[in-house]
Amino acid sequence: MITTLKDKRGATMTVELEIDDPVSSYRVRPEGERAVGRADFVDPPGTGRDRIFFHTEVDDEFGGRGLAGLLVRAALDDSIRSKVTVVPVCPVFARYLTAHGSEFTARGGVFRRPTPADIAVVTRAVRGQA
Repeated sequence: MITTLKDKRGATMTVELEIDDPVSSYRVRPEGERAVGRADFVDPPGTGRDRIFFHTEVDDEFGGRGLAGLLVRAALDDSIRSKVTVVPVCPVFARYLTAHGSEFTARGGVFRRPTPADIAVVTRAVRGQA
């Protein structure tokens, strides 16, 4: 999955999905350059179709350009296409879904509140114990 979008300055950015085990991410990069931000997630094994988003960050030098929002929107669009349930542990995703959750679900998206078990899955994944 590769999505091309414009940041607040009108610069072309690409958001790419990078699958890894156990932590995957959506990465944003200026056209033809290195990644400058990411939204990390875990797809817990054996749980069906959940995707737990737990961390989003953008390099300081690219702050204020709306890149975290680009990451969230691209990740949520891909979640709809992939038919996964979004679990927003990350505050950036949680805030977005609090403000725009009805729009997300109207477009076919599904999300739910995180549980202690979701936090445990993320903790194990980050520690390499998944």
